[in-house]
Amino acid sequence: MINDTTRAVGAATMMGVAVAPEAPAGSGVTMNVRVGSGAAFGGERTRQYVLTEIKASGTPGRGAVGGARLPVNLSLVLDRSGSMEGEPLDYMKRAVAQIVDLLTPNDVLSIITFAETVDVLMPARRVTDRDLIKSHVARILSGNTTNLFDGLYAGAAQLATVGSAGYTSRLLLLTDGEPTAGLKDFQSIVSQVGDLKAKGVTVSALGFGPEYNEELLAAIARKSDGNYYHIERPEMIPGVFQKELASVLGTVAKNPRLAFYLPRGSTVRQVYGSPPEFGARSAEIGLPDLESGTNITKIWEMDWEPRTPATYRVAKAVLSYEDAATGKREIVAANAVVDFVSNANAAKVSLDPQVAQEVAVAQASRDLEKTMMGMRTQAINVTQMADALRRTQTILTQQGRVAEASQVAEAASQAQRGDAANMDKTLMGAIYTLDQGRRAGK
Repeated sequence: MINDTTRAVGAATMMGVAVAPEAPAGSGVTMNVRVGSGAAFGGERTRQYVLTEIKASGTPGRGAVGGARLPVNLSLVLDRSGSMEGEPLDYMKRAVAQIVDLLTPNDVLSIITFAETVDVLMPARRVTDRDLIKSHVARILSGNTTNLFDGLYAGAAQLATVGSAGYTSRLLLLTDGEPTAGLKDFQSIVSQVGDLKAKGVTVSALGFGPEYNEELLAAIARKSDGNYYHIERPEMIPGVFQKELASVLGTVAKNPRLAFYLPRGSTVRQVYGSPPEFGARSAEIGLPDLESGTNITKIWEMDWEPRTPATYRVAKAVLSYEDAATGKREIVAANAVVDFVSNANAAKVSLDPQVAQEVAVAQASRDLEKTMMGMRTQAINVTQMADALRRTQTILTQQGRVAEASQVAEAASQAQRGDAANMDKTLMGAIYTLDQGRRAGK
């Protein structure tokens, strides 16, 4: 148990800021912890930011160490309601066929379609006869209504017949509309997805067109630590399917959890983008599966009570995950260390620019949420919204978040064209990605 007399030892110093050294693990996963300021005035309560940066070494899409990867247990849950008829359905079939070609006989695939009814087009089985699978996919016909939830549960049931041990599991949900059959209540659906996550099911939600509920799909993805995509045009569907498959194939660490264990006098106020679960002396968040060659950053806002001047550990960060190569549960730990000083001015000089950059990105995500809400409630007009989005775009570009800046620029253009539906969905995509904190490694 960490207590308020625990002192940090062996802390490294970088640009005058006390940080904990990176802690390695066998799968190439490391964690670094940085405090916004390495010094705090011991005579008063302090509010400060702590950055956790988790890195998975390797090349994106290459899987675990040495390029090996676990076989995939993949379930495709596909909307075939009447609104998907024509080009959307054709491109969806093409996307599935390409996925089939990219999988190996060691991988397991199941395909579920839903409209007013749910059909198990292909139960979970190894990908040994690609032509047969693709012939079944080619015969998918459009239906009428959208029984999204029952389709989702049917896909999860197929994943469960294989189990997660020895596999990287993922459920891909593609829909272009609101649930109009079966369970339709927003909160009930999201709550049930939480139960699926507890059983090891990660759902990535792919929304096509202007009519689906972006709040629902983003909540489904967030509740299960999956990905969220907005697909504006039908020809984009195959590319998004392949991007998501690359994410699955590149997984090196499954079901990661990150906890802060706190001494007396230290509290976590919030974690940007990830509401924490609080214990008596801890705060914990779930993270998306870690892919080779990617980083995940999280900003923790903390308060510290006054202390006698000395060097203290204000939090112990513990990352736990399942190694995708060995199946073993691994632990990585690092300390957040602060020098409490008697001079208030001295506490203001040892600022960490990297932490400041990540705080700016986290706050940019909050700004996007406020801007989107302002437009929905008509508190701001189109011109004001476009100006606000361009300011946020500039901030994201300055912080190296080029992909998200591009999404925000596209949303500003959609706003000016009067395309409010796609604008909301594009912004939701940018907000979701920023909140995840995931980016390509550097």
